[in-house]
Amino acid sequence: MSPKKVQKENKTMETLHNIHWTKSHRPFVKWAGGKGHLLQKLERHFPRNFSTYYEPFLGGAAVFFRLVEKRPRFNAVLSDSNAELINAYNAVKNNVAELVKQLRLHATRYKLSPKEYYYRVRNEAPWDNVGRAAHLIFLNRTCYNGLYRVNKMNKFNVPFGRYKNPTICDEENLLAVNEVLRWSNAKLLAADYRKTTEDAGKGDFIYFDPPYQPESATANFTSYTNSGFSFDDQMQLGKWFKELDGKGCQLLLSNSNTKEVREIYREYDIREVETLRAINCKTTSRRGHTELIISNHACQK
Repeated sequence: MSPKKVQKENKTMETLHNIHWTKSHRPFVKWAGGKGHLLQKLERHFPRNFSTYYEPFLGGAAVFFRLVEKRPRFNAVLSDSNAELINAYNAVKNNVAELVKQLRLHATRYKLSPKEYYYRVRNEAPWDNVGRAAHLIFLNRTCYNGLYRVNKMNKFNVPFGRYKNPTICDEENLLAVNEVLRWSNAKLLAADYRKTTEDAGKGDFIYFDPPYQPESATANFTSYTNSGFSFDDQMQLGKWFKELDGKGCQLLLSNSNTKEVREIYREYDIREVETLRAINCKTTSRRGHTELIISNHACQK
């Protein structure tokens, strides 16, 4: 790297350290099932003390970011089965300056011909990790409804979003998230929830936010990866929840308000809460829904 590039890199990192990150960080991707609307209700179930925090269905990480506001110094194991998403988190943590540079370039080119450039990028397949991360974030910011969906060939297939002025490079927030991930010693893994929580033990805090059990035959949406999440998967997660409970872990889980989910977790504390659905083509269809918050420990008043 040339001296000029090193100087520029150092300047970017100096800017990073000057950010008051505990007030500015937020999810850098929009993710179906994101928990931003449910945070006030979920945080009543955050344990007062814990050893390591685990979040094996990471998505946009809204719960992790809220937990950091409450307790900014702790170890975390953050994971998701979507390898491209975890790659993006790793890029934010380890290569944020280069990621910002590439997103700025995407933003400039997008403004010249939004729709044409969107589909050109959608058809590309960057080979390097930072390029892949910029690719995912760009598509997430400019695709229809901020949705992430892949087909059976694992190809992103969401159409153009027609936004007037999307924020493609939110530099301040990316730098803030970089600090959060580093200061919490976040370990980022692309793996199954069992593998990433198998080392959890007494006193650890685990939040599960799996793809929700469908409320009807037409409500199923689990194409964040090309594998899906079946009812048998829901049952297996319930068994794992019980195993972790037996190890003394402090557990919190959210899911749809269905009789099947209630039956799986009948031994635990189940709270029904009103909520919004962030991704729906009709705004009126986002309201008037309920979800379940399930835990194995006392709820704070």
